[in-house]
Amino acid sequence: MVPSMTNLFSIDGKVALVTGGSRGIGLMIAHGFVEAGAKVYISSRKPEVCDQVAAELSRQGACVSLPADCSTEAGARGLADALARREAALHVLVNNAGTNWGAPLTEYPDSAWDKVLALNVKGVFHLTRACLPLLERAARRGDPARVINIGSIDGLQVPVLETYAYSASKAAVHHLTRVLAHRLAAQNITVNAIAPGPFESKMMHETLERFRDAIVASCPLGRIGEPEDVAGAAIYLASRAGAFLTGAVIPVDGGITTRHA
Repeated sequence: MVPSMTNLFSIDGKVALVTGGSRGIGLMIAHGFVEAGAKVYISSRKPEVCDQVAAELSRQGACVSLPADCSTEAGARGLADALARREAALHVLVNNAGTNWGAPLTEYPDSAWDKVLALNVKGVFHLTRACLPLLERAARRGDPARVINIGSIDGLQVPVLETYAYSASKAAVHHLTRVLAHRLAAQNITVNAIAPGPFESKMMHETLERFRDAIVASCPLGRIGEPEDVAGAAIYLASRAGAFLTGAVIPVDGGITTRHA
């Protein structure tokens, strides 16, 4: 018997947490989730910005602000605890919060490595671990709980700018994704990563200002990514359609990384 395809990409009624959800890729995903009927919690370091964005998204659906600093283990635990006081289970965790640092090789400071790795890598590990009880309560055979890590094509190829800690951190996120996927599969929790290419965001602003034409020219699809592109990939991973996928790193880049495969 062929199952119904009607709700294959539905995430209606699911509870999702999106870190770094007040801007950039995180906001694109949060917006898509809200419009698709999920109850979305967004988190970022600045409470006033997080509250404002959540209020705006709430005009289209259910969105709640939970400000936190995920660059520390205590901050990640605090965020998980705050969510646990509001929800019995978490269906989708999107580890998107991240930071960057650019400087020439001979001037690249040790503090950049500490800052970038603390949030981009350790933050993913700490929050995923802290949210495990909530994810386990949502997990079902055939409809697992989902962890979606946001990597980058800079973790798959040499970046345009000198962002040593950032590109290394995203490569680490991709491998951590595979390790966690293997470890958590028996608990009906899938772990996948999206590796975005160029999108309009604060983090990409300088790169696009300097190299937009060259980036577009290097993209087989000939354009910069749009919010629907990354939101659609995340909705796929969070829906029934993505239930049998785990340990994958999906480039959402218009084909840019095919040049380096």
